[in-house]
Amino acid sequence: MKSTDIPKGNTREDIEIRRNIISRFYHEWKVQNPTQRRFNLSLKEYINIRFVSITETCTHASRSYYSTLAVLQLDAILTNAKRVSTVRTKKNNNQKLFEKIIVMQYDCVGIGIVKMTVGVRRRNHEKVQYCITAMKI
Repeated sequence: MKSTDIPKGNTREDIEIRRNIISRFYHEWKVQNPTQRRFNLSLKEYINIRFVSITETCTHASRSYYSTLAVLQLDAILTNAKRVSTVRTKKNNNQKLFEKIIVMQYDCVGIGIVKMTVGVRRRNHEKVQYCITAMKI
């Protein structure tokens, strides 16, 4: 996927196209990565991709051209993002699976600082990529 193929506007149609690009990218990534995880150097643990990773990221990253570009750098972000903080979960249905959220950042060439949130599951403490978005500078 070339960045020229990604719409830069903020119309409903542009956001929907970006949502589809992100969704297709995740599904192709999962086919190429059957374990559905990457080792993060900062956490020294695996970060897993799950259904919530795709739905949350599609919803939030599709709102911005730069966030959509960031998602296409998934392997680099999963591997190289650094822990910034740990926060409590929000009181919503999507985060109720997690006991806490780890906020991570990665300096992505051509995009800037990318924020990745990682949920820590309550039962098994599995790290799950929750959302990826480009930070506005």
